[in-house]
Amino acid sequence: MTRLGRAEGRVESQIKLSAWIDPRPQDDELTFLRQLGLSHCYTWLPDELTNYEYMASLVDRVTRAGLTLYNVGNLNLGKSARIHLGLPGRDDDIARFAQMLRDLGRAGIGTTTFTWEPDQVWSSAPSQSRFAKARHVNLDALKSQSFTHDRAYSLEELWANFEYFMRAVIPVAEACGVRLSMHPNDPPTDALGGIPCLINSRARYERAFAIADSPMLGMEFCTGCWLEGGAGFGDMLSSIHDFAAQKRIFITHFRNVNGPQPVFTETFLDNGYFDMYGAMKAFVASGYNGTMILDHTPEFAGDFHLGAGTAYAIAYMRALIERAEDELGAH
Repeated sequence: MTRLGRAEGRVESQIKLSAWIDPRPQDDELTFLRQLGLSHCYTWLPDELTNYEYMASLVDRVTRAGLTLYNVGNLNLGKSARIHLGLPGRDDDIARFAQMLRDLGRAGIGTTTFTWEPDQVWSSAPSQSRFAKARHVNLDALKSQSFTHDRAYSLEELWANFEYFMRAVIPVAEACGVRLSMHPNDPPTDALGGIPCLINSRARYERAFAIADSPMLGMEFCTGCWLEGGAGFGDMLSSIHDFAAQKRIFITHFRNVNGPQPVFTETFLDNGYFDMYGAMKAFVASGYNGTMILDHTPEFAGDFHLGAGTAYAIAYMRALIERAEDELGAH
């Protein structure tokens, strides 16, 4: 029997649980999300599908399945080294990014995502135990690697490139009504491969918002990155309240780790160093009404990893939301 909503008598939460779908989703994949009681989903499109015609068809298909396609991104544009490092061809990539915003707006998709990571997310060899395979980071080992783009870049170079990008795309975002949700650097250290990590603290987010000077720039509030950064990133619970009040949190990534950097391993939500109920309670108390996503999770064994991690996390997140709403009288 398909689970279409909450228990009878409960008001639907303001927080919209969401999960990733394949850019070419199978029918069973969409049905699975509905069985979990989800109302929203998101995806990353490859270049060949990043156009209005495909976006509109995907919105139609997802809508007919009873879901809302909340945000769509393109990894090649959202993590473009040419844009982030000011390399030849950046204006071409910025023009493509702007066209993606127009196509998203026309298709009725109001949010896209990007992150200032020209070398993508950095990780060490996965942690492997008899219980689970999980993402692992050892910063001492990662920082021993050579330059990824032939030289070291300065932080101010990256800020200048960020400002150049904002000047070009914020007017387009405002015109077509598509918000830009910026994820922090993962891991949120000082630099990797000669490239500074632009967004590695609360203060860096605040500088980015001041540069953009527009409500169209917000954040993917990644609890995982906040917890990886520890005190250096800033107090997470107060930041949830403050940025939610400013309506800067468009998307939340809900994730736990076993400790802050320099060495950490991702964990199941209930098995890390932070009590995730405290985080969920802060989101509920703040009135946050964006989407909340599992993000990464350790893998279950064998064929059980297909959907099991998502189902486990969604059930746990739903229970945390309902407990927080009951405690705070927010339902």
